[in-house]
Amino acid sequence: MSSTGNGSVDFLGTLGDGGPASSGGGAPEAVKDISTAEFMVEVIEASNERPVLVDFWAPWCGPCKQLGPVLEKVVAESRGKVKLVKMNIDQHPEIAGQMGVQSIPAVVAFDQGKPKDAFMGAVPESEVRRFIDKLAGPSGPSPIDQALEEAARLEGEGAHAEAANLYASVLQQEPHNVAALAGMGTLYLTSGDAERARAMYEAIPADQHGKPEAASLKAAIDLAEQAASLGDTAELLARIEADPKDYHARFDLALALNAKGRREEAADQLLEIIRRDRKWNDDGARAQLLQFFEAWGPTDEATLSARRQLSSILFS
Repeated sequence: MSSTGNGSVDFLGTLGDGGPASSGGGAPEAVKDISTAEFMVEVIEASNERPVLVDFWAPWCGPCKQLGPVLEKVVAESRGKVKLVKMNIDQHPEIAGQMGVQSIPAVVAFDQGKPKDAFMGAVPESEVRRFIDKLAGPSGPSPIDQALEEAARLEGEGAHAEAANLYASVLQQEPHNVAALAGMGTLYLTSGDAERARAMYEAIPADQHGKPEAASLKAAIDLAEQAASLGDTAELLARIEADPKDYHARFDLALALNAKGRREEAADQLLEIIRRDRKWNDDGARAQLLQFFEAWGPTDEATLSARRQLSSILFS
């Protein structure tokens, strides 16, 4: 982690020169295509150490092409609890024939040297997951998930450097991990570097922008950019003291307070506008408050408290 010329913090220094696109260790075990001659070692003997799935397939089989990536994904998520091998029945038909495989795709699970379970057809991911969980037990939280959970906890406690190190370690293994990119973006935003925060958001794949973490980061960036053009909070407070109905000043003060991390005070200013004039600026205070909620997250204490107060105002 290093400082930049404008006083903000370069959390990506923890990633080295590669930035968020660096690749790292922790890659899933490669799936091997095996022959009949390799079956004894790769399946029968290997299944004495952990269950082995044999995917019987053929290049002309459309459902095989659908099932293959799903099977590989779920096996990778099992973190080594099961092994997957593939047998092309056009090139190596003997084993499939001996086992009575009559249609493909067919997946047979071996354990302790013997067939234990099987399924046929391009079943949904949920069924593949249940099949593997039944065979090897639920995989539980992955190391990636555990690192993200710990990073979020550290971030919440203000240990930003430690959180950044964990987010960086995740990005070295999964360069497009949405939670890690959003977490790093939030840290940049907290340090006052909206430009790097936006770069983190833009690194999130476009088809993932609807995920809560990405949407929250985008809302927080937009709010920070709004606040950057506002005047000093003392000036805004003076205007409100002179005229409590200066709702524009209250609105701008809410944005400025939020930019300083004073969430409860920011919400209070918008709630006061709603109490006094619900229709002001086409219900702009409520709309802004909802944007705060999106940026803060649904479980944030400030969100929960302000939601309760908003409901009390609207339904009283």
